[in-house]
Amino acid sequence: MRVSVIGCTAMLLAAVAACGGRGGTEPASTASGPCQGQQTTGITDKSIKLGGIYPLSGPASAYGDIPKGIKAYFDYINAEKNGIGGRKVEFVVRDDGYQPPKAVEEARRLVEQEQVFALFQTLGTPSTTATWDYTDQQKVPQIFVATGASKWGTDTKHPWTIGWQPNYISEARVYAQYLKQEKPNAKVAVLYQNDDFGKDLFGGFKRAIEGSGITVVGEQSYEVTDPSIDPQMRNLAGSKADVFLNITTPKFGSQALAADAKNTTWNPLHILNNVAASITVLKPVGFENVQGVVSSTYYKDPRDATWNDDAEMKLYKAKMAQYAPGTDPNVPFFTFGWAVADSFNKTMSAAKCPTREGLRDSMRSLSNVQINMLLPGVTMNTAADDGFPIESMQLMKFKGERWELFGDVIDTRKAFGPLTG
Repeated sequence: MRVSVIGCTAMLLAAVAACGGRGGTEPASTASGPCQGQQTTGITDKSIKLGGIYPLSGPASAYGDIPKGIKAYFDYINAEKNGIGGRKVEFVVRDDGYQPPKAVEEARRLVEQEQVFALFQTLGTPSTTATWDYTDQQKVPQIFVATGASKWGTDTKHPWTIGWQPNYISEARVYAQYLKQEKPNAKVAVLYQNDDFGKDLFGGFKRAIEGSGITVVGEQSYEVTDPSIDPQMRNLAGSKADVFLNITTPKFGSQALAADAKNTTWNPLHILNNVAASITVLKPVGFENVQGVVSSTYYKDPRDATWNDDAEMKLYKAKMAQYAPGTDPNVPFFTFGWAVADSFNKTMSAAKCPTREGLRDSMRSLSNVQINMLLPGVTMNTAADDGFPIESMQLMKFKGERWELFGDVIDTRKAFGPLTG
């Protein structure tokens, strides 16, 4: 699938470099002047071409809403803000079906055939793990990948790849701290996806509860190819745990929530990880069946009346209606897309050189960058030894038909110390 904000017209085919395109056998273009020798493939004075890889099909297809939010943002700034620094943004989206080999194929296509300036968003820990060696070898920025795996921030061998959202280990620490305060002797049952995503969050949780009265009394994993997690949920119910930690992607998040609701003899406190905490996951289960579920977030919920008069939320909803008609702006995946696109805009605008190297350096030198769709108090910060742009979160509980924030924003860097590789 290809989603283009601008495109090359037939009259410009003889000058495809205007859209960053170039035959695969021709050498990459480079800058002159103060940025001499740095890569300018995919960027001109008038345009910048980005490539995204998402599971538009397959078991994680719910995430296919994210690029729609991104496209709406880029459409808006192209039409009303003259793009980023005078450069109109073209956003090319490819579908990997949540399959790592397909992600590698699409990354190669975007870099070698589409000649994109950068990969902006590769969704999923397995897909990003499969592609980051390639992007590093090609020296192509792989910016703000849509996965919270801790290695995006702790690894020092892949300077061209960086995450965006809070990492899974820090998220796990937030849940552990909550339980230490609210249920210090909790018995926890855990369902987790059997890959780097699930193991990262679960592993972080186990380390975070060491030395406390909290114990894991049951654990079950699932594969993304599994048709159902009902057997795992029956096994976990047998553990008699009083807390259920649900580490899943959207499809399996809905299944686990539904299984929990159906089992009236087991009523644990249900903690749902952030990546499955969208309203699109909860609604099919029935709002009456997910009351009291706890999760965490770092950006504003479009359903939360707290933000009704918020300038950024009003802008977002107006521009979604204008540039993505027919979509429901209350779907948080659209909001996520809007926020990460704005983050790219701010990062690219701060680059000292409009080059791949300039973007790489900019994304690793962010200092209290304000993104208006993030929660108040949450800003982007990175450094040479800190590849985690966002590391603050706030807990939330589902009540009525929406999430309600509670407690304070937790700066996980300050609360728990930095993560190291």
